[in-house]
Amino acid sequence: MNPTSNTDPARVVLVGVDFGRDPDFDDSLDELALLAATAGDVAVARVIARRKAPDAALFVGSGKAEELKALVLGEQAEAVLFDQALSPIQQRNLEQFLGVPVSDRTALILEIFAQRARSHEGKLQVELAQLQYLATRLVRRWSHLERQRGGIGTRGGPGERQMELDRRMIDERIKQLKIRLHKVERQRNTQRKARARGGQLRVSLVGYTNAGKSTLFNALTKAGSYAADQLFATLDTTTRALYLGDGNSGALLSDTVGFIRDLPHKLVEAFKATLQEAADAHVLLHVIDCASPKLLEQWQEVERVLAEIDCADTPQIVVFNKLDRLAEIERPRSLVDAVQRPDGRRVLRVFVSAYSGEGLPELRAALARAAVGEDLLAGLSVDALPPPMELLLTQVPPFND
Repeated sequence: MNPTSNTDPARVVLVGVDFGRDPDFDDSLDELALLAATAGDVAVARVIARRKAPDAALFVGSGKAEELKALVLGEQAEAVLFDQALSPIQQRNLEQFLGVPVSDRTALILEIFAQRARSHEGKLQVELAQLQYLATRLVRRWSHLERQRGGIGTRGGPGERQMELDRRMIDERIKQLKIRLHKVERQRNTQRKARARGGQLRVSLVGYTNAGKSTLFNALTKAGSYAADQLFATLDTTTRALYLGDGNSGALLSDTVGFIRDLPHKLVEAFKATLQEAADAHVLLHVIDCASPKLLEQWQEVERVLAEIDCADTPQIVVFNKLDRLAEIERPRSLVDAVQRPDGRRVLRVFVSAYSGEGLPELRAALARAAVGEDLLAGLSVDALPPPMELLLTQVPPFND
């Protein structure tokens, strides 16, 4: 949310408020700092507040707001980022009180998506999500939107307020975007049906952002897609042929946008056409960063979003990526086993390193078995199955007795 006109990173203060009800509250604000860095900002200070409930006017209360104001002045900060969603009134009051732009996690994620979208469809989807989010925050911020002339109802009478003009303009743009996206979705459906007639296995990569999906996609398909150690490195869905071995017809592998905690619901709605690749897949490769200290929380968040897009029942292979980052004592006993999902269902798990290539032959073999309809859990005895995830992840070392 760089408010400066030059190319220097904006100095921002990060704020998180613990209401005592969220077990996933990030008291380090590390993920928010990564989001800020991805957007081109630099965090100069972090503030944690604790309240029983949000303050209706200033979210953090007047006392903490005074502390924030002093910190903004002392650090010469140019903006403040909140890890929770702010109401339009709270955002406006905070900006007036602090004297700098104030944004929340939702707006920050939307801004990153706007920066990263490359395809025509991706840009339309992001613009739609931004307009739907910002339509509730009309405070004369729409001078950059071109007013169309000549259409019926595009201009109001002399007594109409500026905000009503802005709202009408935004509503019209939203309608245009939905029409254009509907056309793009029909084209994508035609392409998807053509691929379905080919009879190939359709596989989609899903997972938390920065779990290594794009690196794995490149390792499996030699696609050369952009991959980086940052949040939301990939936004646009890419599909490539996947070789599964001699005598196999192969598969089609799609790389999709990564999920994140508190992913804006409007963004999920706007990206339904893109996420449809996951909904139509025969198998999901759920990629998890096995070296992440937030492994279970990230797994659960992805499962939650998959349920939102009606993918909860799609067959999965859980891919524990970044095996190369585990210490020797933490390495698994076997690269292939079965694991219990957070919802209790057991699925095949494959440990891989997309960076070094370890485990990729085993993953291809599992997909080859899926392509011919084999039971992926066949041959794995009940005794070989690990305990529930809560116990598995609290073991030290976590994957080796």
